Amino acid sequence: MAERSFKAEVEQLKLGDGDVFDGEGILAVTKALLQAGVAYVGGYQGSPISHLMDVFADASDLMAGLGVHFESSASEATAAAMLAASVNYPLRGAVAWKSVVGTNVASDALSNVASGGVTGGALIILGEDYGEGSSIMQERTHAFAMKSQMWLLDPRPSLPLIVDMVEKGFELSEASNTPVMLELRVRACHVTGSFVARDNKRPRLTVAEAAAAPNRDTGRIVLPPANFVHEVEKIEKRWPAGIDFVTRNKLNEHFGTPQDEIGIIVQGGLFNSLNRALELLGLSDAFGNAALPVYVLNVTYPLIPDEVQAFCAGKRAVLVVEEGQPEFIEHELNTLVRRADLNTRIVGKEALPRAGEYTAAVIRDGIAKFLRAHAPERAPAEEAAPPPALPPSAVPQRPAGFCTGCPERPIFSAMKLVQKEIGELHVSADIGCHLFSILPPFHIGNTTMGYGLGTAGASAFKPEGKRAVAIMGDGGFWHNGLTSGIGNAVFNQDDNLTIIVDNGYSAATGGQDIPSSRATPPHRQTNNPIERAVRGVGIAWAKTRTRTYDVAGMRDAIRDALTAPEKGPKVLVAQSECQLNRQRRLKPQLAKAMKAGERVVRERFGVDPDTCTGDHSCIRLSGCPSLTIRANPDPLREDPVAHVENSCVGCGVCGEVSHAAVLCPSFYKARIIANPNGRDRVRQRLRGWVIGALQKRSARKLAARAF
Repeated sequence: MAERSFKAEVEQLKLGDGDVFDGEGILAVTKALLQAGVAYVGGYQGSPISHLMDVFADASDLMAGLGVHFESSASEATAAAMLAASVNYPLRGAVAWKSVVGTNVASDALSNVASGGVTGGALIILGEDYGEGSSIMQERTHAFAMKSQMWLLDPRPSLPLIVDMVEKGFELSEASNTPVMLELRVRACHVTGSFVARDNKRPRLTVAEAAAAPNRDTGRIVLPPANFVHEVEKIEKRWPAGIDFVTRNKLNEHFGTPQDEIGIIVQGGLFNSLNRALELLGLSDAFGNAALPVYVLNVTYPLIPDEVQAFCAGKRAVLVVEEGQPEFIEHELNTLVRRADLNTRIVGKEALPRAGEYTAAVIRDGIAKFLRAHAPERAPAEEAAPPPALPPSAVPQRPAGFCTGCPERPIFSAMKLVQKEIGELHVSADIGCHLFSILPPFHIGNTTMGYGLGTAGASAFKPEGKRAVAIMGDGGFWHNGLTSGIGNAVFNQDDNLTIIVDNGYSAATGGQDIPSSRATPPHRQTNNPIERAVRGVGIAWAKTRTRTYDVAGMRDAIRDALTAPEKGPKVLVAQSECQLNRQRRLKPQLAKAMKAGERVVRERFGVDPDTCTGDHSCIRLSGCPSLTIRANPDPLREDPVAHVENSCVGCGVCGEVSHAAVLCPSFYKARIIANPNGRDRVRQRLRGWVIGALQKRSARKLAARAF
């Protein structure tokens, strides 16, 4: 169950020749693949291309009707290995994942397919996740494209161009027998626009037809002596063919004035930000009519020597807008300019930051610095230093955290309680929502090394008398952790504990189903228990807790695993459904029932302000967004009391934590009834009468004591 359905948008994929498509970048890429006659598609979800995989899943019937094979791959390596279908057959194939982490996982398969080359078009769609909105290490795909010599497209964020680059990407791959990477930055994935659609094409050859007529070419397999031939072929055949195709098809673009003494070279994906920066300086308009020449690299690797020479000739200086570091493009431009015996000064990181996202404001400042040095008559006046600002008001930090009702929060509350008993533990964390445990209020987690590598990261630790703990999500477990983590621990008999957080989905990437999901999606087999899988590779001590919200039970289970006399790896599966996905499923059902006049009961928790002491231990051990503080109603007490807001989903963790930690009895559970029946109304009146009578009696006693 993905975080949203694209069933309605998928209808646009059926548009034919001359129809106008209007929508988001990701959906446009899907339509472009179908128009290009793609034969197979695979991939692994991850921002910012998670929705691409979700669209494919929702469009599976349409794709099947066209003879297009689609798989939601177990990992990026699995997806990359699918490109083997394009090695010996004229099959157009596309795979997708989050880069650069996905490319790292897929690197073995990519290196092989890049070495042997392809016959059909092979397109790798990468969600280039760099900048402030990123959740990963700040690296770029460019280095991998250079290392393995795969062409890298970075299209200007415009739907007609992106759609065209998908088609041209396949053609470039076929013309040069080289896989092509198409990187889509966050803004490109979500940019909206329109383009004139074409008819969807049935692939010239389907995967079923190819399998029915097997073909092999040992010269494409990476074994000596063929692998040595591949290296020569890359330089003598594929490189010139790629350069020729990019040049003939004018994949790179020119904006602005045709001639000037200065100019700008920019990565295609940054063009919109560059043009906005030029607008702010009065050097362009919203349509890209710049007051100086701009060379847009929709193909960032390889660079085209003749185009670079033609653009730089006669210019004193050229500014290179290249996000991230090392500055690969700047280095190569300097080489090409020197080889062409030009005196053009290439200016890059001396005017722009070496690291960090290039927003319009950052680029604006870089252009202004470039102009002051190389065209001072066109530079904006330097702004006077602003007067000293008043001290900023303290704004509380808002670190990433678990959703309201998240079933992972009580696991870490339980771990904190265990650590109070047996001491601090080394915790090897993993990629996923559970990584939020390293932040307040839990402060749990010492390292994280990659998706599904939590257990592997703990393998080096052999503390005397105390076991190290690894955390792994169910998504990471099926992606990589079963073999590299659990299997490795069994083989080496690591005496550590792995807690596998089983929330039923690949939750951090958008709620997609995985092998252990309890849902029953069509065309997939789910309901494969994690405990059965770990026992299958040799884990002897394995237990499953089916309700993580039982904090005391979780505490006892973790303690038992850490103190059990048996040696060897241990696995505790902590199982409860992702609350966010649960609410996505239940809220529409409850809203529909209430609208129909049906009786609906919702549970939520609260804090009795008269009982609460105001020490806020519950908040420090829970951290739920719905648990906050408010003024104490007792005028004789100063400390604010804990308070549960209406966003509460009734998971009960706050109360469970308080009771497991022996904190206080101030929590209560309430049942909110919509469309109550007659019995509910009678019960409520009776309760009101009894409570009112008791309150009056209590008031009389207090009054009597006062006198």
